[in-house]
Amino acid sequence: MIPPTFTVAIRDALKHAQGRAVKLSRTQQLEIGEDLFIRIAPGGRKFLLFKLEGEPTPAEGQAIADVLGLQTPQLGWHQGKTLRSLTVVEQG
Repeated sequence: MIPPTFTVAIRDALKHAQGRAVKLSRTQQLEIGEDLFIRIAPGGRKFLLFKLEGEPTPAEGQAIADVLGLQTPQLGWHQGKTLRSLTVVEQG
């Protein structure tokens, strides 16, 4: 028998992952939308946003930064071997 499903608000999932990144000092990764992923760095004050097809938008990065309570986020880009990721870092 398959267990019942439940819905978690994306805000709650992001805040939980941020808390785990701080508590465990380990990167936390979530799939937060169809082909949209986030990796929250240890400390919880910076993250990478990426898609397997295409690129995330700066508006998506800013919206997530707002949810995570980043005060002065700086957005940039990181080009890996196969993916281009949006980087968001809180200054200070």
